Amino acid sequence: MSNYTEVRPGQRTPLARYRHSLWLLTQRDLRVRYSTSVLGYFWSILDPLVMAGIYWFVFTQVFERTVGNDPYIVFLLSALLPWMWFNGTVSDSTRAFLREAKLIRSTRIPRTIWVNRLVLSKGIEFVASLPVLLLFAVIYHAPINADVILFPLAIIIQAALTAGVGLIVAPLVVFFRDLERAVKLILRFLFYASPIIYSTQDLPEQLQFWAAFNPLSGIFSLYRAAFFPDQLDWFVVGVGAVISFAILGIGLLVFSRTERAVLKEI
Repeated sequence: MSNYTEVRPGQRTPLARYRHSLWLLTQRDLRVRYSTSVLGYFWSILDPLVMAGIYWFVFTQVFERTVGNDPYIVFLLSALLPWMWFNGTVSDSTRAFLREAKLIRSTRIPRTIWVNRLVLSKGIEFVASLPVLLLFAVIYHAPINADVILFPLAIIIQAALTAGVGLIVAPLVVFFRDLERAVKLILRFLFYASPIIYSTQDLPEQLQFWAAFNPLSGIFSLYRAAFFPDQLDWFVVGVGAVISFAILGIGLLVFSRTERAVLKEI
C-alpha cells in the first residue's frame, strides 16, 4: 500500500486548496469593505495621508524639526503606510474568531486562514497605496535609489511579523476579552516607540541598540532606504528579521495549542 495520498488529475493539493480558500476570503473582505463606500480605494490611503499631514505641519510649521530626513512628508509616509498595514491587521485580529464564529465552526478549512486573510487583504491595501508614496516622492523631488529593490524583502519580513502577532492575539482574545482593549493601548504605545516620526539614528546612542529589538525598526529601515540610503542599517534589519520569524513561529505554536479550546469557546 502506498504511504502517500495520491492526487488525482484535476484534484487540488491541500496547499492549493488553502491558497484558493485564502484568496476567496481575501476577495470577500475587500469587496465587503468597499462595496458600500463611495470613495472606495481612497479611504485606505486617506488615514495615513491625514496623519502624515498633521505630523508634517506640527514638525515643520509649528516646531523646528530636529528629526527625520528631507523631504519630511516622504520620510513620514514611507513608515506610516506600512504601519497602517501592521496596525490594521493586529487590530482586526482581536475580532477574527469572534466575528466569524458560526462560519469557523461550520467549515473545515484551516483556521489560520481567518488571520492570514487579514494579513493579505491589508497587505494588498498597502501595496495599492505605494503609488501615493511614489507621487509624493516625485512632487518633493525625493530621488529613488537602487535600494528600492529591498521593498519585497521588507514586505516578506513584515508579513511574517504581522501574521505571527495575529496568530497570537486572535485565539487569546477568545479567552481574555479584555485583551482587545489592551492590544489597542499597546499599539498606541508601539506607534511612538517605533521610528515613524523619527528615525533610529535620531535616538540617543544608548537607545539605538535596543531599538533594533523592535522588529518594525528594521522593516521601516528597508522601506526608507529606497529614498534615504543613510536609513539602511543591516544590523537593525537582521535583528528585526530574526525576531519577526521567531514571532511567527511562536504564533503558529500558540495557535496550534489553543485551536481546539478556541472552537469550544466560540
